[in-house]
Amino acid sequence: MARGPDGKGGGAGFSLADQLFNAGSIGDLARDFAVLPGFDADGFAAQVVAGLAGRGLMERLDWIADCLEARLPAGFPAMAEALEAAMPPPLDPSLRDNDFGRFIHAVPGILAVRHGLEDHRDRALDLLHKATQRFSMEYYIRPFLNRWPDETLARLDVWARDDNYHVRRLVSEGTRPKLPWARNITLDPAVPLRFLDVLHGDKTRFVTRSVANHMNDLSKIMPDAVVTRLRAWQAEARQDPREMAWITRHALRTAVKRGERGALDLLGYRAGAVSGSVAIATDPVAIGDRLRFSVTLQTNEDLPLLVDYRLRFARPGGTAEKVFKLKSVQAKAGQPVVLDKSHVMKGDATTFRLYPGAHAVVVQVNGQDVAEAGFDLIEADSAAG
Repeated sequence: MARGPDGKGGGAGFSLADQLFNAGSIGDLARDFAVLPGFDADGFAAQVVAGLAGRGLMERLDWIADCLEARLPAGFPAMAEALEAAMPPPLDPSLRDNDFGRFIHAVPGILAVRHGLEDHRDRALDLLHKATQRFSMEYYIRPFLNRWPDETLARLDVWARDDNYHVRRLVSEGTRPKLPWARNITLDPAVPLRFLDVLHGDKTRFVTRSVANHMNDLSKIMPDAVVTRLRAWQAEARQDPREMAWITRHALRTAVKRGERGALDLLGYRAGAVSGSVAIATDPVAIGDRLRFSVTLQTNEDLPLLVDYRLRFARPGGTAEKVFKLKSVQAKAGQPVVLDKSHVMKGDATTFRLYPGAHAVVVQVNGQDVAEAGFDLIEADSAAG
């Protein structure tokens, strides 16, 4: 389950903030800083832990930074030197993916923005370079992109070829136009393409996943440019073909859900002679119950099919639609493809409320609508009656 910056989510009683910031993790951070002469590690830990209750995840990070900066040199160059001296060893360079580090090591990024953004830009960027090898500085590079775009971009040009893959990933992740939970950046979204031209050939999945996510963001802004760039990367052949195919699929996932022709063509899902029908097995269906339907497809040529379905919901004053994946299948000419689906009509979703009324299933194949069937959605107590 996705969790917001307040650290909530994952079920009743679960707190990501408590999992990440507690007496144990704060004790580890205090021991990191105990290497500094005169640093009161026990006092720091006690102060931080006493102030955790009632604060969300990001608020806890700010609180830790508040407690820490009071115990560090006031001048930023000396503060940065102390922060670097207390850093744990870099994350394992032999790993290739999912090595995010620990949230407690995000604090240098907060202090770099607070005290280095205006008057110590270069020293602050040096600090971010070291810190991101312990925990990603993707949120903290963005204020520098907004305040010092040319100087920060020049630094990222160098970092895109850094020996450490966490630094390389920061270049892609930190410049994403729609980075979740992060502050917006004023950068022209086309500018970071020069970094992705380098990074798409990276041999580390942690980096290429970021590149693909970045391209997926761009597909919502400049879809044609994304398809053009992906074609160019395929032609360059700097990346392993299987990894390049994965990057392409992941980069185009939102464009495919929208049925964009260029994205579908690039993935091999070309338009063809496909016909189909959809049969509803449960009509009416009650909110909370399963909608069951089957799809039959015919094609006059061998063709890979990407089959999605859209549910058209009745809404007050109109309708709304959501796209869902059904299946990818290799169809043979003249041989029908039959797909069955059971979809729970969840009535307790917090982000999308269901209303009784006339609904529909629309089947989409390789970006084209090929079949549609209606059904009635009723209240659960109506079905019981």
